[in-house]
Amino acid sequence: MIDIFNHYIEHSFAAYPEQKVPYEFFSLFLAQAQAYPSVVARSPDSSIAGFGLLRSHNPMPAFRHTAEITEFIRPEMTGKGLGTAMLEHLEAAGKEQGLTTILASISSLNEGSIRFHECRGFRRCGQFNNVGIKNGIVFDTVWMQKFI
Repeated sequence: MIDIFNHYIEHSFAAYPEQKVPYEFFSLFLAQAQAYPSVVARSPDSSIAGFGLLRSHNPMPAFRHTAEITEFIRPEMTGKGLGTAMLEHLEAAGKEQGLTTILASISSLNEGSIRFHECRGFRRCGQFNNVGIKNGIVFDTVWMQKFI
């Protein structure tokens, strides 16, 4: 999973770190998602094709029905319905757990992810301008929301 994440660190604005992260980073990443739904998709050869998870948007009890989503898929596996299947799984599991809202924080430079989410019922609900800088390039964060 970390290799998939690191690919997006090096080649896009889908992942925000500027440098590849060590395998230990993923333990911290997964700790944020404890008690929330997650999914790992496997390719026909049983290797990991992608992963997705929901995590707390805000630890205050008032926000317990809202989660943030993260999904990453091996580049050669995109465009084959895997992202949609993982999203549908996370939405159903989140709804079953009592979640009512899923948020996505997306780099303004990640137009593919913005389109993906828009096509699946997410709506733009905010944008923070010029808040991110990755490798010297300034970007906005686009917030998207879906009620489930």
